[in-house]
Amino acid sequence: MPTDLLFKTLPLAQQTTVRIYIDEQMHEVPGTLSVAAALLAAGHLACRTTPVGDNERAPFCMMGVCFDCLLEIDGVPNRQGCMTLVRDGMQVRRMQGARSIA
Repeated sequence: MPTDLLFKTLPLAQQTTVRIYIDEQMHEVPGTLSVAAALLAAGHLACRTTPVGDNERAPFCMMGVCFDCLLEIDGVPNRQGCMTLVRDGMQVRRMQGARSIA
């Protein structure tokens, strides 16, 4: 199912861009986006896999309720991508499977 028409940014939001790194690949995204929105805009629909079954999860509510957008942001795991704004140089990793506690 094509998804490129579902995610469009407003022209005002495209005025300033920042560079973020998603899984070590550089992306230029509007500076007003959340990390979850930037991930979707960059074409990454899944941001993590579940610890049991490795099922892909994607941002769902985009308002901090569902916790399906958990990501590793700047080396800190389990951060909500929908509640974190992008900033220049940010390192984002999609989390795979079970996390270590330490």
